Amino acid sequence: MSNAVPADRTPPAQSPHHARRWWILAVVVFGLIVVILDTTVLNVALKTIADPRRGIGASQTDLEWALNSYTLVFAGLLITFGALGDRLGHKRVLVSGMVVFTIGSLIAGYAHGAAQLIVGRTVMGAGGAAIMPATLAIISHVFEPQERPKAIGIWGASVGVGAAVGPIVGGALIQHFWWGSVFLINVLVAIVAVPLMLVLVPSSRNPNPNRLDPVGAVLSMAGLVALVYGIVRGGDLGRWSTVSVWAPILAGVVVLAGFVVWETRIGHPAIDMSTFRSARFSAAVVTVLLTFFAAMGGLFFSAFYLQSIHRLSPLTAGVWMLPFAVAQLYFAPRSARMVRRWGARTVGAVGAGLVAVSFIPFAYLTASTPVWVFGVLFFVEGVGIANVVAPMAEVVMSSVPRAKAGSASAVNNTFRQIGGALGVAVIGTVLSTVYRDDITAAVDRMGSSVLGARANLTGSITATDGYIEQNQAAHPELTALSRPASDAFIHAMHVAGVGCAVAAAVGVAIILIWMPGRKPVEPAPQSASGPASPALTPSQAR
Repeated sequence: MSNAVPADRTPPAQSPHHARRWWILAVVVFGLIVVILDTTVLNVALKTIADPRRGIGASQTDLEWALNSYTLVFAGLLITFGALGDRLGHKRVLVSGMVVFTIGSLIAGYAHGAAQLIVGRTVMGAGGAAIMPATLAIISHVFEPQERPKAIGIWGASVGVGAAVGPIVGGALIQHFWWGSVFLINVLVAIVAVPLMLVLVPSSRNPNPNRLDPVGAVLSMAGLVALVYGIVRGGDLGRWSTVSVWAPILAGVVVLAGFVVWETRIGHPAIDMSTFRSARFSAAVVTVLLTFFAAMGGLFFSAFYLQSIHRLSPLTAGVWMLPFAVAQLYFAPRSARMVRRWGARTVGAVGAGLVAVSFIPFAYLTASTPVWVFGVLFFVEGVGIANVVAPMAEVVMSSVPRAKAGSASAVNNTFRQIGGALGVAVIGTVLSTVYRDDITAAVDRMGSSVLGARANLTGSITATDGYIEQNQAAHPELTALSRPASDAFIHAMHVAGVGCAVAAAVGVAIILIWMPGRKPVEPAPQSASGPASPALTPSQAR
């Protein structure tokens, strides 16, 4: 009998049907929770960070970059780290990512200004980019196809765990400590997780990995940064005809187009563009991008709605975000069963549709709307996200050979992070532009007494509230701006909510038009690394 190892399998000690697979799943999910927790924990801290007395006086632009420096680096490096995991081993990349993430958390936690905070978040993004694809790749290696959908469902539910723990823990920490403590929770998690990863997680890698593509990584990141910078700059200035706005947007589009051309020309692309010829694959990743565009954009303005309009504490605001996470926790593990019954196409379309529906009422919320209405809407959104993330991840992972699991996971998560980054940038810009237009008119009506403070009063609702509170003793007339500021933000949120709903609705249309229905699914192409993993059955592909 030959001792050769089949090309699509890891050696016996690393067998996909691993005896400790459920313990391994628990450990890698623990690492994933850190990445997701950091995204949600920052949302409840935004208002405090913007406060010059309790935080660092960050502007809305600073806050957008604090969020997007993380997501852009995350998205830009996901493909590279996915390929690096295939080459060096997913366990090694996972543990290294946890260490880098911890270092970034320490930098951000002890930041003395917006620049240092952004640097820390950038380092954390690099660590997160190493962690995310490694988790899904390890799951694909240790679980056989019949158990993999359930494992991926649990993986998807961990997003809900992170979303649930983040706002509540963040709110509690801010209430009792300083704002930087929200990042130090990551250090405690890493102290527990890293030793467990070293002991339990088996080594796995692609026996025939592709060469790395550093040029592709640089082009993708440069294009995304330029594009998002232009969008955020436009919202900051309120003018789109300025060279400093349209030039970086145009440069970003050109560089991203160059990235696509580069990837089609080289023999070892970071992203195999031929994969996008599969309607299932393309529809899945674009739907993930659009739904996370809506979700992350919604989280951005919701934090200010709860804390600046309803005047809730960070902890209470975090509690009211809990329904979003609870829905994911409950429905994500059950999405695999629903996919087996109705198919990925149906489940994904309904999920994206629920996300769209959840944002429509945001166009009608007011300052007097009961907070429980917000909780209901976030629950509906969480149900929708749960039935997009796991089914679309399974569609993506079943479209490629198991040996390329790391790269496929990276593509899926890259589109997810790009969607989140663009959501914060675009929705944040819409929020900023509409708010500035409305509140500027109110400031101008007050006359020369506040004319010199126009920039401080119109940047964001946090900036307006902070300036009024600091200066109302000397200028009592400033209190008259509190109501116009609230009205301006509510109007801006109405417009932003409609934008989120439209993005998710486009995701529904893409699934219904381009994702195959009852037809049998074509298997993924054979490669030098072995046969493709089994695709979904025809009923699952509906």
